[in-house]
Amino acid sequence: MSDAAKILVVDDEQSVRLSLAELLSMEGYQVTTAASGEEALQYLEETIFDLILLDLIMPGTSGLEVMKIARRIAPETVIIMLTAHGTLKSAISALRQGAHDYLLKPCAVDDILTSVSAGLDKRKREARRKKLVAEMEETLQELKSVHGVPTPQPAVEEKAEEEVRFLQARGITVDKQKHVATMNGEPLELTPTELRLLACLIANADRVLSSRELVQKVQNYDCREEEARSIIRVHIRRLRRKIEPDPRQPQYIINVRGVGYMFATDSQS
Repeated sequence: MSDAAKILVVDDEQSVRLSLAELLSMEGYQVTTAASGEEALQYLEETIFDLILLDLIMPGTSGLEVMKIARRIAPETVIIMLTAHGTLKSAISALRQGAHDYLLKPCAVDDILTSVSAGLDKRKREARRKKLVAEMEETLQELKSVHGVPTPQPAVEEKAEEEVRFLQARGITVDKQKHVATMNGEPLELTPTELRLLACLIANADRVLSSRELVQKVQNYDCREEEARSIIRVHIRRLRRKIEPDPRQPQYIINVRGVGYMFATDSQS
């Protein structure tokens, strides 16, 4: 079941939450449930889900607020909103903000399974498309280098950055062209966002970057520093688990309190 899609069901109504979990589990999915928006955000800090079934109206943190944060933490995750007739207008607004679909409660079983299946298929297609684009770009660069096809000359600063394919520091190597990273010769299983974050930190080693700078560079998204902290903190935590001997006492990615994060080239930093 390790290849089964991971689904997070978020609904403050216990009967809805449990029935959806049972239905999806019977279909072979790995299901996690959350009874509130706050609980859902805690799960999102720990796990990358393929799909989220998300109640629109909940006490405390609403479904729209959860979706907004989820799309920045894990933009590849598909989100399906659960709504009552009275909040249909809000559900349509959610679609405009990037939700895949909405389901009216009480939900028909066929409608749930159809929407979930379509959402997961969409995620797979998008992943294949991104992989194909990366492979095409790599092939194009190889053809240019073999046949001497001239490439447009960017500004001096941009050209210098583009020419750096490999980033290396303290046993970690990032191949920006092939989008892979290794540590002491062993491959690191990183998400695309984690890979970009690691590359950004190593490229600016021993320099403190604010959370806002990191979000801008890694996710091409501009926001306030307070909002950026909550976004980037999740990715830093996940990345530390994969490269730090003890994530609770980081030696590579250092938090400079009140300022931001930096990759330390000296273990004594």
